[in-house]
Amino acid sequence: MRTRLVEHLPDRPALIRPGELLTSSPAACSRWIDDRGGLRLAGPVQSRGAGPSGAVHHVRLSPGVDVLDLTASLRDKGHIASPNHVLVGQPLYFGGPGGRPSPARAVPYEPGEACDVTVGVLDTGLAPHPWLTPWYRDDIAETPDADRDGTLDEQAGHGTFVAGLILREAPGVRLRAIRLLDSHGVSDEAALLRTLTSLRRDPIDVLNLSFGGFTFDDQAPVGLEDALRGFPAVVACAGNTGMSRPFWPAALPGVVAVAALDDEARAGFSAYGPWVDACAQGVGLTSSFVEHESFHGFATWSGTSFATAIVAGRVAAHCRNMPPGEAVRHVLGGGRRIHDLGVIVAKDR
Repeated sequence: MRTRLVEHLPDRPALIRPGELLTSSPAACSRWIDDRGGLRLAGPVQSRGAGPSGAVHHVRLSPGVDVLDLTASLRDKGHIASPNHVLVGQPLYFGGPGGRPSPARAVPYEPGEACDVTVGVLDTGLAPHPWLTPWYRDDIAETPDADRDGTLDEQAGHGTFVAGLILREAPGVRLRAIRLLDSHGVSDEAALLRTLTSLRRDPIDVLNLSFGGFTFDDQAPVGLEDALRGFPAVVACAGNTGMSRPFWPAALPGVVAVAALDDEARAGFSAYGPWVDACAQGVGLTSSFVEHESFHGFATWSGTSFATAIVAGRVAAHCRNMPPGEAVRHVLGGGRRIHDLGVIVAKDR
């Protein structure tokens, strides 16, 4: 799918899907919508400073319509509107580490005693890895080389890697894996809202979101805070941006935003800021991975995505003995704090 880099605010780029709009008022822009539009995603959405304003709809615009101009026009008339922002698992577009995974030797893992704690993993899917056999399905299989160029895609194995880190921190938990990102680590807000709506039917204790993005106006994404409100514990990566600019959904109220450490200091690629709640090791981690050429089921990788999985796993481990909200408070309530990085969550395994 196409992406477009926009810079509505100086030096504040964002990625959007050109010609796609999120709005609670599709009737107000009907003249600019082609006949494929009007898909309801979630609702109602809370308008800033007002009450619920109806469901969020994902509409596709007629060719030539500028989504930023239309967004401004609709907002001037009091409607909720936003471009459909792109979300990425490893935001290299904005100066991330540029690091790729490297093959690694196997690391130990004991499944542990099964429990009724469920962790939702919205990511690139799962590989048929021995650790992940109970939750692997063909419809969520990782795609190592979607473009068939003979090279592992940029984010292939991301979901498998994240899932393994969670399981090592919280042996015995159940996984609910959803393939939201493609093998290059790309998705968008509309897909996320649609997925969150479908997940409301499933009991999920901890939701791991190892992806995110910037918005064109640095404001919270339309409808996302409302869509996440039904999940008792949400943990998201602060982003590999090396800056303090809010990264969504991590910067939303009620979401645990996780930065990455390199030993005792902030990893050079990690985002930071007053909106960050916790930090964990995010450099040189080893976990489960896809089988592809020199990779034999394990890899070493770095990123805030993986620090997030450690924190989500730690929260899930405490959910054996306490409700998810209390588990979050327990994890964030102990340990040393670092300015603009939050509480240090030490890796357990």
